[in-house]
Amino acid sequence: MPKERGHKVIVSNRRARHDWSILDTYEAGLVLVGTEVKSLRAGRASLADAFATVDDGEVWLRNLHIPEYEHGTWTNHEARRHRKMLLHRGEIEKLIGKTKESGLSLVPLSLYFKDGKVKVELALAKGKKAYDKRQDLAKRDAQREMQRAVGRALKGRR
Repeated sequence: MPKERGHKVIVSNRRARHDWSILDTYEAGLVLVGTEVKSLRAGRASLADAFATVDDGEVWLRNLHIPEYEHGTWTNHEARRHRKMLLHRGEIEKLIGKTKESGLSLVPLSLYFKDGKVKVELALAKGKKAYDKRQDLAKRDAQREMQRAVGRALKGRR
């Protein structure tokens, strides 16, 4: 059987970019059991409440919901168990320092297959205030309106 190549997104956390200011991103592997991978290949997962923590020098992904595999037997996995993330030691130490000193959080942005392995895009993030969210929405609306105006000008309309 040929090896898988490429990048296939399973699920992305679109709400994270709205609620958090992303400062830095990391790519991490996940320690999974077989039925979890089969369920992910079917495209079933939810990052809605997921977050990561650093405990005893290891990074753990919590509240990631991977539903039980439909055709699984007694070997099926728990849907919301804690999953260990695989990062380099230097990256883990950097994350420990940033989360302890600055009060930053670790938020998963997306879950995807990369060359047949499940990866997580993990962000070092700072929570946004309500006024920051309003400013972002106003900026986005202004940008959209400018694009419309440019489009109309190119077409010869006002």
